Amino acid sequence: MPNLNTVEIKAFVPARDFELSKRFYTDLGFTLAWGSDDMAYFHAGSCSFLLQRFYVKEHADNFMMHLLVEDVESWWQHLCSQQLGDKYGVRILPPEDRPWGMRDFVIDDPAGVLWRIGQNTERAV
Repeated sequence: MPNLNTVEIKAFVPARDFELSKRFYTDLGFTLAWGSDDMAYFHAGSCSFLLQRFYVKEHADNFMMHLLVEDVESWWQHLCSQQLGDKYGVRILPPEDRPWGMRDFVIDDPAGVLWRIGQNTERAV
């Protein structure tokens, strides 16, 4: 039987302004572990993604990321303390309880990529 065990999956997140996006993701709470002129590897704990110097508006405006965290309120307070909305001119919506058993909030990155950062509140049926 073949070994089909998986190890990881990563998204390639587009950046309109690569340097600005690198600063944004560092302020958001990710660690920049590696970078080149057109690619950057970010992680927070065991979650990671690749930021790329690539931008097509239609792609970025329809790109979404979901980060599941242990404490969404701590993440929300961190974002508020960093004043990311003002600093980067991005939309941030406050945490809400969702009918699918999650509490999350929404933030757009400088390229328009939508992030949902949330925690599970109950088991989905």
